[in-house]
Amino acid sequence: MFGWEYPPLHLGGLGVACQGLVRGLLGNGVKVTLILPHESETDDAEVRFPTDEFIQKLRVCSMLQPYNTFESFEANIRKVPKNKKDVYGNDLGEAISNYTEMSVKMTEDLNPDVVHCHDWMTYEAGRRSAEHHNVPMVAHIHATELDRTNNAPNEYIYQKERMGFEAADRIIAVSNYTKNVLVEHYGIALEKISVVHNGSADMPPSHELLEFKRTQKKQHPLVLFLGRLVTQKGAVQFLEMASIVHQTKPEVNFVMAGDGHMFEELVDLSCKFGLQDSVIFAGKVGSMEAKQLYTQADCFVMPSISEPFGLVALEAISHGTPVILSRQSGASEVVDDCFQVDFWDTAKMADCVLTILREEPLAHQLRSYAPRILNKLTWQRQASHVQSVYTDLIHC
Repeated sequence: MFGWEYPPLHLGGLGVACQGLVRGLLGNGVKVTLILPHESETDDAEVRFPTDEFIQKLRVCSMLQPYNTFESFEANIRKVPKNKKDVYGNDLGEAISNYTEMSVKMTEDLNPDVVHCHDWMTYEAGRRSAEHHNVPMVAHIHATELDRTNNAPNEYIYQKERMGFEAADRIIAVSNYTKNVLVEHYGIALEKISVVHNGSADMPPSHELLEFKRTQKKQHPLVLFLGRLVTQKGAVQFLEMASIVHQTKPEVNFVMAGDGHMFEELVDLSCKFGLQDSVIFAGKVGSMEAKQLYTQADCFVMPSISEPFGLVALEAISHGTPVILSRQSGASEVVDDCFQVDFWDTAKMADCVLTILREEPLAHQLRSYAPRILNKLTWQRQASHVQSVYTDLIHC
């Protein structure tokens, strides 16, 4: 399995999903060799795997990071001594080429039944490894370049994705939403794509937490956004919604947790909307801080413009928080007991927030559905669907 991030070193949902899938596969008796890019020999010292005899981890010396663009990689490589640039690569394309070469060489002596690779940076390594071992290749897609760029893709990355999809024997998409993107914008045949929704490692909220949320009285209700501050995640739409809610309930507070290149723009926009005393920009938060925010929030809003899945939705409901989801998301396919709105309809989004804050019986009912959703979407169960894909490929 070729990946590009794994907790605790991760910037987004791909790393969390990779960890959940690996643990689910291990629980089903699948042996996994995980190959990851790492800048040094010590930066992943905290990574722990549950069953050492069933998994080995190989590190490839690389500066590749999640959500790298040519510009962001160039900014990072400027800080590297000249004598190391030949190892890491002078630009993003060269870095991926180096990662591919080292990864394939490092895994030449393995004896896999299948090669599984996550997102575009790993597809060439997966293709070459599968060809070397004469085994099937699975391309797992968590987000496309179209999602990340609001349909204005970098042509190099788009073509790398398309070549990976064409080389794969089977593609796993994290949602039907993503499956449709692959068919419509990449020309991939429907029968080549298997949809396996992401799972959740979180337990459903306890009865005590649900009762606490039902009975607490707050002077300042809290509405939460948690994600990267980029166009894709609907950060601007969240502030537009907040400004509408503020006109009716000025006592409501809004927290935007996450970082990204739009930070300064969003701060200016919040002031333009008159929200300078109502919006808190929390920056990037760790797992414990995120859990506290989910628990404190009266409502969680995921207004993404294009969201292949959206693990934050499952995280929110696991903490007893009602959610409002963009219809343009994979999570909306599995979290059906929630409000769903189009990302652009911020007036409707605001109306949903106000309804949840006003109607406590309805909010409690939405919170109480969490166990049914989370018990159905365990990583153990979702990994069994992936394992079925492996079995079909191996025996066909």
